[in-house]
Amino acid sequence: MSIKEDIENGNDEVDGREPLLRKNTADAQENSNNLMVYFSTFVAVCGSFEFGCCAGYSSPTQNAITEDLSLSLAQYSMFGSILTFGAMIGAITSGSIADFVGRKGAMRVASVLCVAGWLSIYFAEGDLALDIGRLATGYGMGVFSYVVPVFVAEIAPKNLRGALTTLNQLMICSGVSVFYIIGTVMSWRALALSGLIPCAILLIGLFLIPESPRWLAKIGHEKQFETALKTLRGKDTDITHEAAEIRDYIETLERLPKAKLLDLFQRRYQRSVIIGVGLMVCQQFGGINGVCFYVSNIFESAGFSSSVGTITYAIIQVVVTALNTTVIDKGGRKPLLLVSGSGLVVACIITAVSFYLKDNNLALNAVPILAVTGILLYIGSFSAGMGAVPWVVMSEIFPINIKGVAGSLATLVNWFGAWVISYTYNFLISWSSYGTFILYAAINALAIVFIALVVPETKGRTLEQIQAAINA
Repeated sequence: MSIKEDIENGNDEVDGREPLLRKNTADAQENSNNLMVYFSTFVAVCGSFEFGCCAGYSSPTQNAITEDLSLSLAQYSMFGSILTFGAMIGAITSGSIADFVGRKGAMRVASVLCVAGWLSIYFAEGDLALDIGRLATGYGMGVFSYVVPVFVAEIAPKNLRGALTTLNQLMICSGVSVFYIIGTVMSWRALALSGLIPCAILLIGLFLIPESPRWLAKIGHEKQFETALKTLRGKDTDITHEAAEIRDYIETLERLPKAKLLDLFQRRYQRSVIIGVGLMVCQQFGGINGVCFYVSNIFESAGFSSSVGTITYAIIQVVVTALNTTVIDKGGRKPLLLVSGSGLVVACIITAVSFYLKDNNLALNAVPILAVTGILLYIGSFSAGMGAVPWVVMSEIFPINIKGVAGSLATLVNWFGAWVISYTYNFLISWSSYGTFILYAAINALAIVFIALVVPETKGRTLEQIQAAINA
């Protein structure tokens, strides 16, 4: 019997080297088979990087745009905030677009709108063109925020799905950080042109990768479904079992009526919707956009260097998010969420204590240290779980027949929460700086309870197995 035959038959007793040889051979084969999955994921998360570029553009360019175009503070505030409204519109329509023209088609739509938006900003001579461009890039962001994690979850094998989907959040953080850094040395018009680069890579890459097999199966393109799945899993991989499982699941779903928004409130979908929407509420209402948008002001008010603090903040965000991709499929989704939520509670309490001491003129030397510790622990904890994992779980728990409309609802809730927190932050800080962070701590504590009682573990399960467990 040959070594290859022994390995295939599970015989580890050929000689003392056989178990290691079998493992190395299997690992090499698996890595080879997953090359297209990795490449397809890289192409898709260029959309996530573009998302980050859009989000990070307004901060380093505020003074230059205001001076060059003679904008008032109110006009620039409109330019900055209209991004969120564009993202809300994108979130509302993203699921329908992704279901109608496919996951790749939705990414093309988002890319084209971002390109149009950046060009409008680049050629702008007044606030109207700026706002139109910002609205267009915001719409692209809203679509990307839904379709990228969904596409990656649908193409990835179950043992890689968590890590690959987490790359969505990593690339968003990277896009924000890159634009923060290069925005300090580039003009605002040149920075706008830089936003075209990830769009160009994505648009070219989409011609080289397969469509989501699950979406192809859903619309009845049987031949393309098998071809796409074979391309993703490797030409020598037997896809019979996975293809049959996907077909059986979709055939069951196709017997159900096409989902509408009101259908999400039916009993059989309630748990999936509660989990998906609930995690988005936990993610946003814990205060992340208040901290993120005004981190420089927080450091300044605590008597710490805003530039040093912001750079450290950005580095920690990227590093911890990157580390998160290596453990999400080993440690699981739920433990990461619980650890992340616990860290957020502690961080908010530490920050609240720093502001309480400052407001009451107590231990003033400790105020900067506590504030920096609290904020850096906050972003580290958020990046460790609450930043990426809700998107991973959202891409996993919705049945495919409601994934479009349910995903749009969850993404809309996410962007609405982002707007609420960023809009109310200054009012809350004016009311009570330490009270604001106590409020955020309480919300994060409630999030821990929600996660512990309601959110299931999805690690190591196929999308079909997850649905079976949720609806059991």
